[in-house]
Amino acid sequence: MGSRDLTILEKLKNGNPSGYKELFDLYYEPLTSYALKYCDSFSVAEDIVQELFIKIWDKKLYLEFEAPIGPYLFMAVRNNALLAVKRNSRYYFEEIEDEVNTLMEEEQSSREVSEQEKEKLYKEIEALPEKGREVFKAIVLQNMKYKEVAEQMGISINTVKTHYSRALKQLRQLLAIMVLLLLL
Repeated sequence: MGSRDLTILEKLKNGNPSGYKELFDLYYEPLTSYALKYCDSFSVAEDIVQELFIKIWDKKLYLEFEAPIGPYLFMAVRNNALLAVKRNSRYYFEEIEDEVNTLMEEEQSSREVSEQEKEKLYKEIEALPEKGREVFKAIVLQNMKYKEVAEQMGISINTVKTHYSRALKQLRQLLAIMVLLLLL
């Protein structure tokens, strides 16, 4: 392509527009294929190459070349494709940022619901009979074993199990709602 480049450049420098058509015909497809290595859209690749040819014509860049123009074209397409990818990825990340913000807002509102449900649960725990409440708090909130609770309260393990079972029965419906909210 090197000698053909020189012929095309000579025509362009002499003001012959057929040189520009030859340049376009020679490099358009290879440059578009090359641009596709950097961007994921054929139309974007075409736009990059077309903009480069327009720039070459409008700014008469061909007047500055003494050597083959091919290497310059490929380098310019690569640089412009990378800039296009960077621009597009910025928009992509802005879209993702919007989605993340939406999800965070939804999570915050579900946390508020969870806090309300927690308050309801604590009120229900406080409404339990005294021994049931003490046993429940010891097992659930303090993570104690039945035997430890029995020794601390001076009652049998079976009595601890009974108080715990009754407390759970009263709280079961509210706990089911809490578990569902946690899973969502």
